[in-house]
Amino acid sequence: MKIFFLAIASTALLVAPALAKDKDAVKATEVAKKAEKPKKITDRSHPDYIRCRSEPIIGSLSRKNRVCMTNREWVAYTQKGSAESREMLEGLQSGANSSN
Repeated sequence: MKIFFLAIASTALLVAPALAKDKDAVKATEVAKKAEKPKKITDRSHPDYIRCRSEPIIGSLSRKNRVCMTNREWVAYTQKGSAESREMLEGLQSGANSSN
């Protein structure tokens, strides 16, 4: 029985430092990840630069809705709006020609 307790105690003494090293390694990794903050983009023409603009809310004189997107998202948003308006105009023009 004494040998059994001795074996358990020695195992615990051998395993404890290894577990402590693992915890220290995990903490060091977390600290390193926090230290690696992404750099703030200051170039306004960069595709990932975030731009915000205020758009008026219809029916309100003073309320505005703030919309923030990256330059890349603004380009896609503008292209989508242009394509939709072009489709609408073409539909109106073709409808006016076919009714004559």
